[in-house]
Amino acid sequence: MTVDMSMTIGEILRANPDVAPVLLEAGMHCLGCPSAQAESLEEAALVHGMDVAELKAKIEAL
Repeated sequence: MTVDMSMTIGEILRANPDVAPVLLEAGMHCLGCPSAQAESLEEAALVHGMDVAELKAKIEAL
């Protein structure tokens, strides 16, 4: 799966639900909340203090 940093968490999860454990492991525990549905991967990573490039790589590795 190719991920664009502007994709929302909701879009990513709809494209590949198997990404959920990666996001949960990274500390994103509110995957179903409204903000997760509207936040981009980059925004979510910044809010949670994560390295967005590393998170993107983990998602794409699935």
